Amino acid sequence: MDAAVVFDNLVEKCDQFDHKLPTAEGQIRPLTKLEPQQQQEVWQQAVQKAGGKVPTGKIVKDIVQRIMERTQIPNTYQLGEVCQILAKDNPELRGKGGCWAIVTQVNDFSCAVRTWDDELTVGLKHLKPYEYLAEDCQQVQEICDRISRVYSSGLEESVQKFLESLGKLKRAYLTQLEEKVLRVLATEMKD
Repeated sequence: MDAAVVFDNLVEKCDQFDHKLPTAEGQIRPLTKLEPQQQQEVWQQAVQKAGGKVPTGKIVKDIVQRIMERTQIPNTYQLGEVCQILAKDNPELRGKGGCWAIVTQVNDFSCAVRTWDDELTVGLKHLKPYEYLAEDCQQVQEICDRISRVYSSGLEESVQKFLESLGKLKRAYLTQLEEKVLRVLATEMKD
């Protein structure tokens, strides 16, 4: 339905676009995040970038992304802060949704983060801050380090899944039982 509203908005000004209108929903979907006048401006830019032809969805999405980055609020994350990864709308983050992410670098519109098994750069809209105190953040970092040392592709699948679940906890500590199991796994990996 949002796409239909955007299409109607573009039809109003179609003479500005030399009557080049979207032919697929993928060309319109990125525009739904913008105000009506911005939608028209972006479509006009996209038609120009496509050499006067109907632009691809990727061209439209790239232009919208640049506008969204320019209008975003400043990055307020701090080094060492713990946040949660939100994987929605980002196939590159598949499997990382809900993971703890420890900020290792603060950029204008993204953060470099470390999870228990990876290092990646994540856009601000894909991060959600935990309101942890400094000591909680330190504790999460230590837990992530411990999980990283134990985790390996040689482990049984059920053990790997257990360790992955520890890296997605919504609290900054391990229960006594989780702590004990992690300690046993660490001992087993040394042997």
